[in-house]
Amino acid sequence: MSSMPNAPEVKLAIVAVSRDCFPIELSRTRRDKLANACNKLGLDPFVCPTIIENEKDSLKALGECREAGANAAVIYLGNFGPEGPLAVFAQRFHGPVMACAAAEESKDSLVQGRGDAYCGMLNASYNFGLRNLRVYIPQMPVGLPEELAAKIAHFETVARMVLGVRRLKILAFGPRPQDFFACNAPIKPLYDLGIEVMENSELDMYHLYQDTKEDDKEVAATAKDMAKELGPGNAYPDLLPKLARFEVALRRFAEANLGSREYAVFANKCWPAFERGFEFVPCYVNSRLSAKGMPVACEVDIYGALSEYLCYLASEFPATLLDVNNTVPADMIEPGADLKGAAADDLFMGFHCGNTPSCCMKSCGMKFQLIMNRLMEAGKEPDITRGTLEGQLRPGPATFFRLQGSAECKLVSYVAPGNILDIDPQSFGGIGVFAMPNFGRLYRHVLIGKRFPHHGAVAFDNCAKALFDAVKLLGGDDINVPLPRTMLYQGENPFEILC
Repeated sequence: MSSMPNAPEVKLAIVAVSRDCFPIELSRTRRDKLANACNKLGLDPFVCPTIIENEKDSLKALGECREAGANAAVIYLGNFGPEGPLAVFAQRFHGPVMACAAAEESKDSLVQGRGDAYCGMLNASYNFGLRNLRVYIPQMPVGLPEELAAKIAHFETVARMVLGVRRLKILAFGPRPQDFFACNAPIKPLYDLGIEVMENSELDMYHLYQDTKEDDKEVAATAKDMAKELGPGNAYPDLLPKLARFEVALRRFAEANLGSREYAVFANKCWPAFERGFEFVPCYVNSRLSAKGMPVACEVDIYGALSEYLCYLASEFPATLLDVNNTVPADMIEPGADLKGAAADDLFMGFHCGNTPSCCMKSCGMKFQLIMNRLMEAGKEPDITRGTLEGQLRPGPATFFRLQGSAECKLVSYVAPGNILDIDPQSFGGIGVFAMPNFGRLYRHVLIGKRFPHHGAVAFDNCAKALFDAVKLLGGDDINVPLPRTMLYQGENPFEILC
């Protein structure tokens, strides 16, 4: 279960199956032991009373799961299992499905107590394939209850991600900034994922802001909350009422425009026209909404917003969107520094203007956007470029991730686990030093080679496994990961690494 804002709560069901030439009691006993093992891990699955032996049982089990409010199901082969009926259940179930099977417990039970589920998983997966079903099957799908319970806990995370995406609406404001073709967002792959998209103009955003008054009680409460969050970092207290109006306007817009969906994220225009109209930068507001589980991607990066949302669901913690930005000078790294398994050419700085939530920062405060100040205010005393949240990113485990619709309307992605190092970046913006093992070659042969944009979503945890499994279950098969030097990327010159 989950109490995360703007995210689904997962209600798991365990549905046991039994082939009619095997004892049904074997599946029943093993199912109950599996449920107990799940309870010990803090899971609370619905144990479906019907054990599926035939198609009528499949329909009955579907009804029981629906009545119990289950939105994710684990098909459990307590014995060999009937591959046709269990596939019918998976085909008709309204949420993500996992399949796993029971291992034999003892040498003393290999006659009347042998279930042959190791064999049955082969037939089950074959029938899933015949019906073009995407079912989550873990790396080692056959095991004892304690082993399978841990895999079911992982599936709960994957299911939350799948359910969130299928009930998501992306709200976009404005066209991309000039020359930001990298934020290209073909719509069809989003529809294929089950996502709705609502695109609006910058004028729509401006009118929403104008219609939200500074004397609104919610605006006043939001400004007060901002001041409390910023504390000593509240460099521009006069700006908070404007920022609060903008935050309240976006929240209300999301609530009023969910339509057929349950969850929402934003992809918003943030420069250059924004500053002249609103007289601030939206970065701090974006950080606060992201902290509440509603990421706001910069520069109308629709797939960036989706990637952030997946990182949030995977890590159960706010995420951010950063540029894969600049190299790390050699004199910044102390001799003998622990690079967490990365080499020097795997290091880079992740940066953005100031959109990262304060909970994801080691230290932070409100500042102004230096690059925009140069462009719009000629480097003079900042006014309309104020409103960033800047500082060093929180050190610790991290995952860099991107799910993208390519120019050919195909889903492609990369997942790179590693760490944010506790090194002062000595620069501006929300920024940190990333150490991702084998990232240097991934950068060349995947990010450049497969034409990924400069934005990546960041989860402040190592949740690469969940991101990989969720993208695959959602239908994305082109998933790229950092490869060790012993493995070549497609098209990579072998003499670059063998010599």
